[in-house]
Amino acid sequence: MQVLTHLREQIVSGTLSEGDTVPSERQLAADWGISRATAAKVLSELRHEKLVIPKQGSGTVVAARASLHHSPAERFKSAQATGRIYPRGHYAKILSASIAPAPERVALALGIAENQDAIRRQRVSYNEDDAPVSSSVSWFLAELAEPVPELLITERITGGTPAVIEARAGWSWQDGQDLVGARIATDEEADLLGITERPTALLVGYNSLFDAEGKVIEYGEYITHGDRFTCYTFQRPRD
Repeated sequence: MQVLTHLREQIVSGTLSEGDTVPSERQLAADWGISRATAAKVLSELRHEKLVIPKQGSGTVVAARASLHHSPAERFKSAQATGRIYPRGHYAKILSASIAPAPERVALALGIAENQDAIRRQRVSYNEDDAPVSSSVSWFLAELAEPVPELLITERITGGTPAVIEARAGWSWQDGQDLVGARIATDEEADLLGITERPTALLVGYNSLFDAEGKVIEYGEYITHGDRFTCYTFQRPRD
């Protein structure tokens, strides 16, 4: 599981890019001190998850990432581990960053009154072909505007919003939650993602980051193409 988790996170975070060679059974066995049979199981599971494919003369390589949506959880973990939010070749544009009244669901997540001022940031992320792959809106408590002015600027924040909030305001995230569902896209959402065939389904997510006391540092909502998938891993709880 340690080897599998390590390779999976390298692929999802973009540390290993499309076409990069994955260590062979022999190399995995030598590097991690495991048997060839265990190494074979690791590569088999990665193939099952469609993260790698066999390539003639090259062994096993990272598969095309076009169908993989990089969820907030994956971006937060990638930023924490590598300082990079998106895989190589992917980028985001900040469409807006302002103070806005919090809708009911946002107010509930942030623990404030409906229509109370909050910070709202909207972005669209793109792949290496400059095609839009997802759109998201993040919300923060208005009190962060003074210590973290970057939240109100329409420029990308190096290392991500959680990192700058921790550096400027001392709020550090400890836990996160993602809720994922699906629904039909509105015309505005389809235009934002460059979708021409309609009606079309969207993958929709709602994510929160909490500090050690359970206060929400960031609440976000995102949409992406309905034919994409998100990779989550988990382990059986120990007794």
